[in-house]
Amino acid sequence: MIEKVILKINPNAKFTVSENNINDYEIEWLENTTPISKADIQAQLPIVEFEMALDELRVKRNKLLADTDFHALSDQTLSPEMSAYRQALRDITNGITTKEQIDGIIWPTKPIA
Repeated sequence: MIEKVILKINPNAKFTVSENNINDYEIEWLENTTPISKADIQAQLPIVEFEMALDELRVKRNKLLADTDFHALSDQTLSPEMSAYRQALRDITNGITTKEQIDGIIWPTKPIA
């Protein structure tokens, strides 16, 4: 995760990290990359954690939507329950601003086809 934080701050940074432990790591800055302070890296950690969790949420949501795509084909009649389920999946990221909210997501129940 340290690598992702560094690249978020400076996408062109060249470096190596000896440990990917949040509390104990050493960074070697390469090719004249301007060092980023550990304080700046620590400050960005929650943001990167949130972005990674949101990406994972979207991957799961997209898979669940894809699993029901056949219900929405033009030659199928989408039941109101399936329509509501698919809309709930599409809306699941609305208003999410913290990793804690993501961790607390309650997924809608897929209706019986």
